[in-house]
Amino acid sequence: MSSLNLISVSSFFILCSSFLIHAQQPYVGKATTSSNKPDTSNSNSILGYSCNGLKRSCQAYLIFRSQPPYTSVSSIAALLSADPSQLSQINSVSETETFETNKQVIVPVNCSCSGPYYQANTSFVVQHGDTYFLIANNTFQGLSTKQALKSQNSNLTRNIYTGTRLHIPLRCACPTKNQTDVGIKYLLSYLITWGDYVSTVSARFGVDTGRTLEANKLTEQDSTIYPFTTLVVPLQDPPSSSQTMVPPPAPPSPAPPTSGNSSKKSKKKTWLYILVGTLAGGAILLFISTIIFFACFHKGKNNAVTNFVSETSEANKKPVVKDSPEFSEILSSITQSLKVYSFKELQEATDNFSPGSCIKGSVYRGTIKGDLAAIKKMNGDVTKEIELLSKINNIFVIRLMGVCFNDGDWYLVYEYAVNGPLSDWIYNTDNAGKVLNWTQRMQIALDAAVGINYLHCFTMPPLIHQDIRSGNVLLDSDFRAKIANLGMARIARGEEGQFALTRHIVGTRGHMAPEYLENGLVSAKLDVYAFGVLMLEMITGKQVAALYTEPEVNMNLSDVLCARFSGENVEDSLIQFMDSSMEGKYPSEIAMSLIRLIHRCVDRNPAGRPRMDEIVGFLARIYNDSLRWELPNDNLGNETIF
Repeated sequence: MSSLNLISVSSFFILCSSFLIHAQQPYVGKATTSSNKPDTSNSNSILGYSCNGLKRSCQAYLIFRSQPPYTSVSSIAALLSADPSQLSQINSVSETETFETNKQVIVPVNCSCSGPYYQANTSFVVQHGDTYFLIANNTFQGLSTKQALKSQNSNLTRNIYTGTRLHIPLRCACPTKNQTDVGIKYLLSYLITWGDYVSTVSARFGVDTGRTLEANKLTEQDSTIYPFTTLVVPLQDPPSSSQTMVPPPAPPSPAPPTSGNSSKKSKKKTWLYILVGTLAGGAILLFISTIIFFACFHKGKNNAVTNFVSETSEANKKPVVKDSPEFSEILSSITQSLKVYSFKELQEATDNFSPGSCIKGSVYRGTIKGDLAAIKKMNGDVTKEIELLSKINNIFVIRLMGVCFNDGDWYLVYEYAVNGPLSDWIYNTDNAGKVLNWTQRMQIALDAAVGINYLHCFTMPPLIHQDIRSGNVLLDSDFRAKIANLGMARIARGEEGQFALTRHIVGTRGHMAPEYLENGLVSAKLDVYAFGVLMLEMITGKQVAALYTEPEVNMNLSDVLCARFSGENVEDSLIQFMDSSMEGKYPSEIAMSLIRLIHRCVDRNPAGRPRMDEIVGFLARIYNDSLRWELPNDNLGNETIF
């Protein structure tokens, strides 16, 4: 090989090595929700941060947001295998302290290389209903990934079972030589949430924005970060509890000078980054606010705006300031379609929100001009839910009659469903006064299906409810069903309305579809799955968890049904499934048809589930057949009246 070639090859390797050290760790981005096999090369941090630091082990720090049941020093330390005395000391609290919910807690960990990746090690015992996705993104909030969990526990069975202890690799890293040369001694894995930007996170910890961009292989042109992922923050000193306060303190003064000209240049560069970052952050916030305003309160919406609202709908609810221009705009939009009540009117309607008027939690029964109403007190910005409900006009979706805003709280006034939630009627079968017959159950199922289909097909834009369950189906005086609680509703998009949600799972255990639990994917078929579970609970009189036997506990509901009804004694299996209060009071052939529909609804593959309009048609036939069975001598015709 010629001298020139040797020089070229040497230069290439020096350049590559320098790049790896300089770039430190590539930001993981949206890769944690990908269903594809992870890229295990060092260019992708989905399995962990690359072991490319000056040391193979070091002191590192994590940010964890306290959430029940992990709200105390001891519980957080136990979850993350941290020293409780160190954790309490760095957060300036006692070892018996309990943090308020969503408090940012600094967690000191020992970070070391394990193969090609850095990690801090802990373990977790699988609970009923857990998946890799739930454990990584709900329990550990993104401090690990489902891909890393699968890789770390690859010697286990394909499924994870209740009681299994998993090894959890937490995302941490040690500084590279390039970083230590400029005084960086520690790296902090910061959990990103809504409203965070590289510049604001950097300012919070007193770090040059350019250093943080550099540490995560980001640029000013490509600096987008996503909730439930980690951002590496390079620190010269250990983090302090004052830096976890929200809103963050003003950026600190520059570090003391170390040398003449270079120090002055460094100061100017630091302040330039902070100024540029602040201005950029402000511009982005203004831009986002403008988009949200037009998306939520104006009629003409294009697809881009719809997509944006879908992906940002899980932001933490922020308080509304009554005297702000934004509030005036919101109120102006609301008054075009809804009545705005005075707080005095609501006080009179509920006897000043007396305990006797309380239905449950923060929901009160009231009488307004002789009509019953359900009044729900809510804090934070609930304008999304108000906007959605104000445009809905279907007898099988609960009607929002009006709103009130008082002292930072919203009061939503709904039509009153006299017979309360369906859950009161299907789980309380020991109460003789609350028993539904077969035909009533089929009517309620049909009503609910029509309401859900309305949300999927007849609202603009189409909506996915995302929390279909018996507690969110209300019954009026005639036992007609109404879909309630659209607070978690999402805007659908695409042919199947499917997209990767944020990495945070919300909903009711047992009613959430496998693709949502495992990959965070949401589509209209999510509601179909939950509706299948609802129908099963309606005919069995039991919550879904009670329907599993011990050997079935980790099976998909569709497989459970298949196992139960695949034998010869189908009739016996059906009898065992049915609500005991209906013993001998239902048409077995029609019940089997319903079981087959439920089986399709809870198919593990979303594509195998029927659409809601198909379900409506099927249930209409089942309801008509049930009426004929109940009143065989009547000529009922073939029509179902909605």
